[in-house]
Amino acid sequence: MQKFFRSAVSYAALSSAAILTVGAPSAAWAADEAAALEEVVVTAQKRETDLQKTPIAISVLGGEALKARRVQSLADLMDGSVPSLRITPFFSRSSAITVGIRGIVPFDANQPSRDAGVGVYLDGVYLGRSQGLGSALFDVERLEILKGPQGTLFGRNSTGGAVSIITRAPSGEFGLRQTAGLGNYNSHRAETHLDLPAWNDLAIKLDGVITRRDGTVENTLEGEEDFSKYDRRGFHLGAQWRPSDAVTARYDFDISKDITTPYYVQLVEKSATAPASAFAPLVQLQTDRAKAADIGVPQQDSVGDIWGHTLHLSWAPEGPYEVRAITSYRNVEQSQWDNGIGAHSGAFRPNAAFSRYSFASLRQDQFSQEVQLLGTFDNLNFEGGVFYYHENGDDDAWTPNTMMWNATGTAATRIPTLAAGAVTPFPDRASTAKADSIAVFGQATWTPPILDERLHLTGGARYTRDKKEGHLTKVNGALPVLNGVAGEILFDDSWNRLDPMVTVAFDATDNLHLYGRWGTAYRAGGANSRSISYRSFDPETVETFEGGLKAEFLEGRARVNLAAYKTRYQDIQIDFNAVNLGGSTRGTIETVNAAGRGDIEGFEADAFFAPVEGLTLSAAYAYTKGTLPPADNPFDAIPDLVPAYIVFTPENAWSLAADYERPLTDATLRLHLDANFADGYRSSSGVADLSDESAVVNARISITDIRLTDDGSLEVALWSRNLLNEAHLFYRGGLSAGFGRFGMFNEPRTYGIDATVRF
Repeated sequence: MQKFFRSAVSYAALSSAAILTVGAPSAAWAADEAAALEEVVVTAQKRETDLQKTPIAISVLGGEALKARRVQSLADLMDGSVPSLRITPFFSRSSAITVGIRGIVPFDANQPSRDAGVGVYLDGVYLGRSQGLGSALFDVERLEILKGPQGTLFGRNSTGGAVSIITRAPSGEFGLRQTAGLGNYNSHRAETHLDLPAWNDLAIKLDGVITRRDGTVENTLEGEEDFSKYDRRGFHLGAQWRPSDAVTARYDFDISKDITTPYYVQLVEKSATAPASAFAPLVQLQTDRAKAADIGVPQQDSVGDIWGHTLHLSWAPEGPYEVRAITSYRNVEQSQWDNGIGAHSGAFRPNAAFSRYSFASLRQDQFSQEVQLLGTFDNLNFEGGVFYYHENGDDDAWTPNTMMWNATGTAATRIPTLAAGAVTPFPDRASTAKADSIAVFGQATWTPPILDERLHLTGGARYTRDKKEGHLTKVNGALPVLNGVAGEILFDDSWNRLDPMVTVAFDATDNLHLYGRWGTAYRAGGANSRSISYRSFDPETVETFEGGLKAEFLEGRARVNLAAYKTRYQDIQIDFNAVNLGGSTRGTIETVNAAGRGDIEGFEADAFFAPVEGLTLSAAYAYTKGTLPPADNPFDAIPDLVPAYIVFTPENAWSLAADYERPLTDATLRLHLDANFADGYRSSSGVADLSDESAVVNARISITDIRLTDDGSLEVALWSRNLLNEAHLFYRGGLSAGFGRFGMFNEPRTYGIDATVRF
C-alpha cells in the first residue's frame, strides 16, 4: 500500500508541477474570458460547494451533458460515460439494474432482504431497491457520482459510493419546453416541462415523459414480444412555497411505469467436449449480435409501477444555522418475466420440455425521515443529523418451462399451459422481509487561523443500527424444510456500526487544491431469498485511503482532477449457485461472507479544456485493480475454497468528449461527440473469463435558438447512440463442459430526430 501511495503522490506531484510551471497566458487568451470553463456546483456535503474545492472524488453530468448523450434513464449509462460508474442489468432483466463504483458491484441485490453497495438518491431520498432504477428520468438538473465510501453523510449501503440525482425545482416563472422525437426501431419520445408563474409565494412545476422503442432482437414465435423493448412513461408534480426568505417547503410527487422485455441471451460458443447430440438442429451458434432469436419463445412485458411523495422543509433564519427535513414515502411493484435464455441453458433431450421462463415479482414500500442541522461560522462549518428508514418487501418466483422439443430436435412447440411445463406448483419460492435503519451522523470542517487559512481539517462519523427480519415461505413450490421439519423459516438479525471519516485539505494556490481522505462504510447483512436454508449473512465493510488534487489553470480554460485510492474490503458477500439443478436444490443460491481481506486500488482522472470560445474538450479515465479472497463453497461436502472476482469492473476505462457551439444568424449550432472505451471484465464472481472490450461512440448535432416568436424558440437535433454500431459481449457466462457458453450483446446503433419548442 505504501508503494502504491508513493507512486500516486509522485504522479500527483509531477502533475502539480506541470500545472504550476505553465507560463502566464498570452494577452489574447486572457482577453477571451468567454472561453473559461463554468463553475460546477455540487451538494455532496449537504450544502452547495464548488466542485473544485470539494475534497471528494466526484463526477458530474449536468442537464445539458445528459441531453447531449441522450441519457433518458440510468440504464443509458451502461455505455461507460462515467468510467468509474458501472451500470448493468440483473442478468438479462432490464427491469432491474445494478449500480457499482470502484469495483464495489453487488452481483444480486435483486431481493427484498439484500442491499446494494452504491446508494442511489433522488433529491436526497435513498432508493432502496434495484427494481425501478431503470425508469425514465424527469427534468434532471445534474447527476453527481460520489466515488468511494460515503459512510458519514450518505451512509446507508454506500460502500462503493453514491449516485445523487438532483431534479430542477419550480422556478416561479412561466416556462414551457415541449419535445417530440422519432427514431429507428419505431422509437418515439415526448416530454413536457411546464413552469407556472408563482402565486402567493407558491410555484408549481409539471413534468411528463413518454419514451418508447420496439425490441432490437426479433422473437420468432408469432405473437410474442421482441427482446430489448422498452416503454417508459411518467408524471411529476413539484410545488415550492416560500412564505419568507427563511422558510422553504417543497413537495414532489412522481409516478412512473417502466415496461420492458429482457435482453436476448445467445449461444456464443460450443464446448469442445460436448457431443453433437447436445445441440438440437434448431439451435444456432450466434457469435455476433443476433438480429433474431434462433428459437422463438413465449415472452411478455415486465411491468414496473413506481410512485412516491417527498416533502423538503428548510428553515434558515438570520444567523449561522439552517434546519432541514426530508420526509418521503415510496412504493415499487415490479414484475420480472424473463425468457431471454430460451434454448441455451442446457443440452438437448428428445421430447423434453425446455425454455425456462422466470416469473418473478417484487413489491416494496419504504418510508424515510431525515433531519439535518447545518452551521456556518468564520472558521467552522458543520453538518449533522438523524436518519430513519423503514422498508417492507416481498417477492415470489416461478420457473416453468414453456417449449417442448420433438424427438429429433428439428421442431419445437409451445407447451399449451404453463402448469404443464412446471417442475413445481406456483410459486417456486416466496419470501417477505422488513428492514429498519436508524442513524446519527455529523461532520465538521475547521479552518485554523494559520497558513493564510489554506488548511482545512474535516472529521465526521455515522452510527447506524440496522435491523432486518424476514420469512421464507416457499421453496420449490412447498413449505421449506429445515432440520427435517417443514414450515416457514424466520430470519431475524441486527447490526451496529460506527463509520468514521477524516479529511485533510490544503489550498496550495487559489486554483490548486490537495486533499487526503480516510473513511469507512458498510453494507448491511441479510438473507438470500433464493436459499433453501435462509441463513443470514453478515455485513461487508470497506476502508479507503484516498489522495487527490483539483486544479484549474490557463485563466480557467483548463481543469484537471486526479484521485488515487486503496480500499480494504472485508467480509465480502459472495454468492454460490447449486451445481445440481434437480430435486431440492433447483435454482438454489447461498450467500456467504468470505474470510480474509480483499484489496482494490485505483486511479482516476478527469480533465476539461476550452481552447477557444465555443469548444470544450473533456476526458475521464479510471484504473481499477482488485483481488478478492477465495470463499468456501457451501454446496461442497468437503470444504472447498473457490476463487472470487470483482464483477462488471474493467481494469481500464476511459471516456472522451467534444462539445462545440457556434452562433449562426438567428440560431446556434451545437455539436457533441463522445467515445467510451473499456477493457473486458468478469461477469460473475466465480467465472474467470472476461467479457469483450468495448468502444461505444455517441453523437448529437442540433440547431437551437431558432426564433419562433418574441418569447418562443425551436431546437432541432439529430442524435445517435452507438454511432458505429460496435458490438461487444457485456455478459459472458461460464463455459459448460457438456454444452457451451452463452452471452449478451450491447444494444445496436440507434438514431433519430428530436424537436423542442420553448416559451
